[in-house]
Amino acid sequence: MNLVVPVIGAGIFATTSLWWVPPLTAFTYAALVFLSARDPVFEEKILTGRTVARAPQPALGGLDSKDPDISPERRVRWLPRGETRQRVEAALAVHRKVITAIEESDDVTRAVLDDAVPKLHVAAGWMVDVAHNREKAAGAIEDLRSRDAGGDPAQTPDLEKLEDELRAADAEISGMVDSLLALRARVVRISIESGSNAQAAAGNLNESLDELNLRLEALDTTLSTHERR
Repeated sequence: MNLVVPVIGAGIFATTSLWWVPPLTAFTYAALVFLSARDPVFEEKILTGRTVARAPQPALGGLDSKDPDISPERRVRWLPRGETRQRVEAALAVHRKVITAIEESDDVTRAVLDDAVPKLHVAAGWMVDVAHNREKAAGAIEDLRSRDAGGDPAQTPDLEKLEDELRAADAEISGMVDSLLALRARVVRISIESGSNAQAAAGNLNESLDELNLRLEALDTTLSTHERR
């Protein structure tokens, strides 16, 4: 599609002989090539046979290890279209609303929820990682079922365990929208609380985020273990 630009430019120059047409055409073509090379959708759909680079997995103890140039919103577009991707996209939409609710609150609320914002970003990263590994696990299950069709009993325990982990991942992903909506409601309640009540509510919210991140991390680790086998 980008090659259409130099073709059109050459045609205009051939008919008009305007001196500024070649440099404008070259600049436009270079800009389109540059943008295409940085587009993950282009990589996934056009450059078939190549692996699209994934962001480094987030770590609870080191937020800096997460590449800031590759957001969860971009990485979710690398998931195959389907129910899992739709659920994660819906959860990310609510996630943005939770962040906005904190950012648009008063100074006191933002202060008591200062730790919640990075934890929310970590949760979004873990959620997308779990979704990616969930899709890989689904593919592994299909492979095991194909082998098991030949009557190999040695594959049955691995298949059953992987199916259990897949159901756990599906349940966590499915519940993310409700979990984030509940967090948003708690942010609103904290904004109307005062003094020690707001501090206590913020502490409870941070504990909930820690638990959520630990669950997502455990799921991601378990699914990644099967991927490495």
